[in-house]
Amino acid sequence: MIDLETRAAPPRAGALRRAAPALAGYAAVRALGLVTLAVWSAARDKSAYTLLTARWDALWYTRVAELGYGYEVRLPNGDVHSNLAFFPLLPWLERLVAAVSPLSYADGGFVVSLCASVAAAWGIFAVADRVYGRRAGVCAVLLWAVLPVGIVQSMAYSESLFTALAAWALYAVLTGRWVSAGTLALLAGLTRPVGLAVVAAVWAAGMATFVRDRRAAGPDGARDALRAPAPAGADVARRVLGMLLAPLGAAGYVLWVGHRTGKGPLGYLDVQAGWRNGFDGGYAFARFVGEKFASFPSALAGMGLILGVASVVWLYAAGLRGRQPLPLLVYTGVVVALALCASSYFGSKPRLLLPAFPLLLPLALALARLRPRRSALVLGAVAIASAVYGAFWLNGSGPP
Repeated sequence: MIDLETRAAPPRAGALRRAAPALAGYAAVRALGLVTLAVWSAARDKSAYTLLTARWDALWYTRVAELGYGYEVRLPNGDVHSNLAFFPLLPWLERLVAAVSPLSYADGGFVVSLCASVAAAWGIFAVADRVYGRRAGVCAVLLWAVLPVGIVQSMAYSESLFTALAAWALYAVLTGRWVSAGTLALLAGLTRPVGLAVVAAVWAAGMATFVRDRRAAGPDGARDALRAPAPAGADVARRVLGMLLAPLGAAGYVLWVGHRTGKGPLGYLDVQAGWRNGFDGGYAFARFVGEKFASFPSALAGMGLILGVASVVWLYAAGLRGRQPLPLLVYTGVVVALALCASSYFGSKPRLLLPAFPLLLPLALALARLRPRRSALVLGAVAIASAVYGAFWLNGSGPP
């Protein structure tokens, strides 16, 4: 699970051509979702574009882009919702798009999300292709596209941007490109709090590689010629530099928020507390699920939540049994832990799990073993169901 040299990376010139079927399939699924959303929204006299770009978190990001940090809303119950809770990379990109084009900040968020979702799909393909082969890579991308919450990939939210940075950071780790991995982890840390998962993956892989190098040397420090060759000094330096770069984004923003609020290194936790969000080990979520069994109709939802969590755990265990590379396991474990153990916004947990794409690799392997026609029928049926659910979900009253 720590072998980072399992498959040769394709030449750059052929990388896009190799990923083309996955990207074409991804674009088709997302187009289906957007068309379904447009039709459903029009039937309800709503604007699909507004739902994608100017509601819920998308509004907070555009306010950061337009006004900077410092905007907050005080609720009647005393809670303070501050825009300091939203990491800065997406608003920076929205501002950049607005500066170089006639588009608004909201338009910029939509453009960034669309481009980032394609980059994420390509990154997911690159990771799965490297570890399990091309067919599994195509299936992994299509499974990510047809997730029930896949419509979020087209919203002016930060999930697509973060997933793109995370996937390519993991690919860089798997291919030994340590400085690129550290830089992408830094940017992921400027995108969402869960950027810590990418940092953890880079550090875990780096430490595992140092341990492997040490074990490859003899007890007196001499290197066993039958094992891996000694890494060059430049290789070690790049590895260390990548590991040092990785946490700078998340740490830098959290420390800046602490300085901005005057509350020191823990200031960001106070900002999250104003949103009634925190990390409680899953206690609040477990209580929320338990309360669903107070009446019969809601008990069905409770059973659905339990099955959903059990499925996530099973998929992660399948990744362990399948000996996924260590950085994928570490990254997925941290994403899942942060999503399931947060103390609020229970309806958003499926969205928070969207970046945990390595969970889909066991299913992608199973689909890749089927005949192409059969796997296409399965994915096509799920894509239709996902498009309908996404349109229904986004036209609801609460945020996704």
